[in-house]
Amino acid sequence: MARFYVTTPIYYVNDAPHIGHAYTTVTADALARWHRLLGDEVKFLTGTDEHGLKVKRSAQSNGLTPLEQADRYSARFRDAWALLDISNDDYIRTTEPRHHQAVRALMQAVYDNGWITLGTYEGRYCVDCEAYYSEADLADGGLCPVHKRPVDLMKEDNYFFRLSAFADRLLEWYEANPAAVTPEPKRNEALGLVRGGLQDISVTRTSLDWGVRVPWDESHVFYVWYDALINYATAAGYGSDGASFLRWWPAVHHLIGKDILRFHCVYWPALCMAAGIDPPSHVAVHGFLLVGGEKMSKTAFNQISPADLVPVFGVDGYRYHFLRDQQFGPDGEFSYEAMVARYNADLANNLGNLLARVSAVVHTKCGGTGPAPRADSALAPLAAEVYEATAQAWARTAPSEALEATWRLVRAANAALEAAEPWKAEPGPEVDAVLGDALEVLRIVAVLASPALTRAPAEIWRRIGLDDDPALSRLPEAAAWGGYPGGLAVEKGAPLFPRLSA
Repeated sequence: MARFYVTTPIYYVNDAPHIGHAYTTVTADALARWHRLLGDEVKFLTGTDEHGLKVKRSAQSNGLTPLEQADRYSARFRDAWALLDISNDDYIRTTEPRHHQAVRALMQAVYDNGWITLGTYEGRYCVDCEAYYSEADLADGGLCPVHKRPVDLMKEDNYFFRLSAFADRLLEWYEANPAAVTPEPKRNEALGLVRGGLQDISVTRTSLDWGVRVPWDESHVFYVWYDALINYATAAGYGSDGASFLRWWPAVHHLIGKDILRFHCVYWPALCMAAGIDPPSHVAVHGFLLVGGEKMSKTAFNQISPADLVPVFGVDGYRYHFLRDQQFGPDGEFSYEAMVARYNADLANNLGNLLARVSAVVHTKCGGTGPAPRADSALAPLAAEVYEATAQAWARTAPSEALEATWRLVRAANAALEAAEPWKAEPGPEVDAVLGDALEVLRIVAVLASPALTRAPAEIWRRIGLDDDPALSRLPEAAAWGGYPGGLAVEKGAPLFPRLSA
């Protein structure tokens, strides 16, 4: 049995979850659900990043202790993921004892291996990024290139990770593992960072006490990124369960946004090498989800919560839009009007209409009993093509392409009904054949769509007389043509996806 360990970034507890956070998390959830369909052993991790200067300052501004702030906002992320049917197996908080133990163990290994030294650092620091920037990196006016805010000048004694010593090893790793970072433009960006020259980086603080204490020098706490990145290893069992770590770490797949590419595709692989463990097997990097052409942020006042959209579109409508309309990799632009258009086109007019039509005609022409599909149906070879295209797209973290492939079968079944017009024909073998084929398409599509749609697939199966949950099916067998047995009671019902007005 193959293993698949998928992770989201851990989200800062200085803000409520918005659709940008949810995009990464829903994508990870869909990947986890797809791999469960394949019969893989799956581990799906998400969580919250609760240390660092940004969290401490945010807590102070809210009149809270850092832990009170973390408790409050971590609960908001849990609530958002419950709303969206996120099926994570683990939820990590960096304030947990298991994480402190793993951070101290991994960083102690790096220190013992000779890759950490003491020094003094002075530089420009963006609190929102929790990152230092060189003068060359800053935007006009000395502003943070991401947040367009003034940066702080900070000077303190720090321990440094000797990142500069890992340039050649990182290049060799990228050469030996061309699929380690995808899509290719993001891999090239990471390679550009390495080839542009690496400098040793600060990994501890003495000016802050909200973090994990350094085991060899308790007067320091670890810089938040060298706490946060290790969460992936913590949840796999590093520092607490060696057997679990050996099982899960080779199967790890990180999903991240492009703003944290440097940390995950340069710093993190190097740190793993320094600690004596393998770098992550795969990092998939996506662009920003823009609103009005801008990245969502508190300062831009353009944040949209999942809870703002789910009451209108439902959980399935919400998930489907972001997985189908946002291509994984480049930036994407969110608009309410586009979300309505996609919902109406694919869910109401295509999938929902197919179910409604078939159910109605089965009642008028077949006495409410669904006929079996034809073994030699013209839709059978298309179903095989659709499965292969869908599977290949999920394998390369391309949900929009996977769903486009799946919906080819929906559109083809609707076209076949239009051509045959069984509602005009007399009951008989020809009508049975057309309707049986359409019922089989509904069965297969319910399986293939279940990573994106968490509720409609089970309802589709129930209405066409199938008892089980399509999400519990096993691929590729469940996508093979001929699985609908016929002779089952088909139920008419309310529209699966009622049309929306913009």
